[in-house]
Amino acid sequence: MIKQIKLKDYILIDELCANLDNQLNIITGETGAGKSIILNAIDLVFSSRVSKEVIKTGCDKATIEITLENTKHDLSKIFEENGIDNWGSEVVITKEITQNAVRSRINGTLVNQELLRNLRTLFVDIHSQHQTYTFLQPQYHINLLDSYGKDYYGKTIDEYRVKFTHYQELIRQLENAKNSANTTESQIDFLKFQINEIEEADIQGINEDTELEQELEILTNAEKLKELTGGSYWAINGDDGSILEGLSKIKVDISKASSYDPKLEDINSQFLDVIENLKDISSSLRNYSQNLDNDTQRLDEIQERLFIFDKLKRKYGGTLEAVLNSYNQFSEELSTIEYSTQNVEKLEAEILTTKNELYSIAKQISEHRHNYAQVLSVQIQDKLSVLELPKARFEIRIMEKELSPNGIDNVEFMISTNVSEDLKPLAKVASGGEISRVMLAIKSIFAQNDEIDTVIFDEIDTGISGKATQSVADEMVELSKSHQIIVITHQAIIASKANKHFYVRKSQEDQTKVDVYVLTGDNRVKALAELAGGTINEQSIEFAKSLLAQN
Repeated sequence: MIKQIKLKDYILIDELCANLDNQLNIITGETGAGKSIILNAIDLVFSSRVSKEVIKTGCDKATIEITLENTKHDLSKIFEENGIDNWGSEVVITKEITQNAVRSRINGTLVNQELLRNLRTLFVDIHSQHQTYTFLQPQYHINLLDSYGKDYYGKTIDEYRVKFTHYQELIRQLENAKNSANTTESQIDFLKFQINEIEEADIQGINEDTELEQELEILTNAEKLKELTGGSYWAINGDDGSILEGLSKIKVDISKASSYDPKLEDINSQFLDVIENLKDISSSLRNYSQNLDNDTQRLDEIQERLFIFDKLKRKYGGTLEAVLNSYNQFSEELSTIEYSTQNVEKLEAEILTTKNELYSIAKQISEHRHNYAQVLSVQIQDKLSVLELPKARFEIRIMEKELSPNGIDNVEFMISTNVSEDLKPLAKVASGGEISRVMLAIKSIFAQNDEIDTVIFDEIDTGISGKATQSVADEMVELSKSHQIIVITHQAIIASKANKHFYVRKSQEDQTKVDVYVLTGDNRVKALAELAGGTINEQSIEFAKSLLAQN
């Protein structure tokens, strides 16, 4: 559940710290006072879409911090995988919104949005007007029914969806196989020509052309290289006046000098190394010069091979690597074509088998859905009766259709709120008050079957009054025995049931500002009186007191 929410520089709130009760929390205030700000902040903590517009005017950043009390879920593995400190039952989620970035943290550790979305499904269910719209749409009804029966046939649905994904892949393969099998003979011949052309080049590696160009440069300049390296050898190690001859004389002098002064021994040693290195260099130059051969036959071979490579590179991509990649692609295409003709029949047989298996599993799922649809329909209808819709009839209608990712069922919620009316799609319920009670009935039943701690209702009391309001209030109290409930309401009867009553007030003096107060004692009586009668007078005060006395 949500223990505490802190807001700083958020929309119209300078700073707020609200400690919530673990049962029924009511939020009231005048129209336009900003009652939804707190609920929006809770939603925003878990949301991926955050606008910098939530930053209070004149401030650099907005901060939302929510402290959760976790008593139901084992988060140790999730925290360990994401490097999050485990603070026992306490989980602190912080979102910081600046002009340039949004940062989310759990127990002080930066986290990604996917993790927050996963936590939301465990802890918080926010029912807003948008969700009411979603619940009314038939395409979501199958998910609601499956959610209700997930503990009983959820694994079967998972098995079906894995197999259905495989089924779709087989169909895709069959389509490709048929397309490949229909390839013309001329296209096949051209593929074979391209493959043979590259094979005949017998490319030894992606850098063979570079290596050949280097060898070509050497052979082309063989005479010049022989002259340069041979001349260098004779300059270093010739008969008269060579470099080594001159260095030998210097060596004698340095050696003699080092005998007089030991400090010169290092220089003498270094000088001897220089002479030895120079001898090695001269030997390498001599060998290079002697072994250098002006091989005209090899020169012709290289030029011919480079010509072939240039031709291939112009046709297949500009580099030998691209040529080899094209070869692999052509070979794969040809293999696919040759294989596809044989594979079409095999795939068609496998698709038929898989389709039959899917129908078998889908029928099992459909049987489960029909069974749980009856149970859920009765529960919702009973709940509607409690919520002052005693004549309401509710039915979950299931019609068969072609195979789909969800099976073979179309699911739609049907309702009639008057004896004289036939069942109609839930989306066609006209009364806002009826819709509100249907949504509350569905929420109440689903809340009893899930592990979510906190259920939030944003103005669930729209369009109701009188006995209906009392029944909604009683339902809220009943639900709060097993869940933390947070409700925005305009109804005094509902507000009077609060374990904790928050009042939102907007002031507009030097600047617009929103403050949130916890109401107790006389202040709470006055707030309820104002909700009930619009004005605070002796009659509305007495009515407010009577409401509180009933609790």
